Amino acid sequence: MSSTVQRFDVADLPAMPWKNGGGSTREIASWPPGAGFEGFDWRVSIASIAASGPFSQFVGVDRIITLLEGDGVRLHGDGLEHRLATPLAPFAFSGDARIDCTLLGGPSSDFNVMTRRGRLRAAFHVLHRAAELPAAPHGLLLAWRSNWLAGDTPLAPGQGLWWADAATCWRLHTVDADAALLAVQWHPAR
Repeated sequence: MSSTVQRFDVADLPAMPWKNGGGSTREIASWPPGAGFEGFDWRVSIASIAASGPFSQFVGVDRIITLLEGDGVRLHGDGLEHRLATPLAPFAFSGDARIDCTLLGGPSSDFNVMTRRGRLRAAFHVLHRAAELPAAPHGLLLAWRSNWLAGDTPLAPGQGLWWADAATCWRLHTVDADAALLAVQWHPAR
């Protein structure tokens, strides 16, 4: 399979409304292309949560959710109780669980990473200063606050890139003290 490196801008991604009317999702990327919800190895999206309600269940999938903006939500159900109220603080949980979310105030948006258990494992970091990421066969970078350089590629807030089947390492630079970049890398499951 040939390697893929794609650039994206969150503002250009279409928002797909949820069936229950409680929000919408902007899919950033899913691998392999066209696999759908039953066959992806990994999927990354940004969700806008406008109303309390159930989370979609994804059996066999490990999830990481990170509050981007808003007051956040309370996640509860199947032995899980978590307040997702601190921006840029990742929370990992099993997609097998039946979970409801309750808004803690107004609408919120979050960053979602889903990884097919047994195929890949995700490493997720929120970076606030220059760093070097070691090579990984799959990954995604999203500049959230401030301008960043990923190698020679400039990334403004809301812009990023993702790669697949391309063991790529990245030198990441920023000069802003309030910077934030979301970095996800996937490695084969062991």
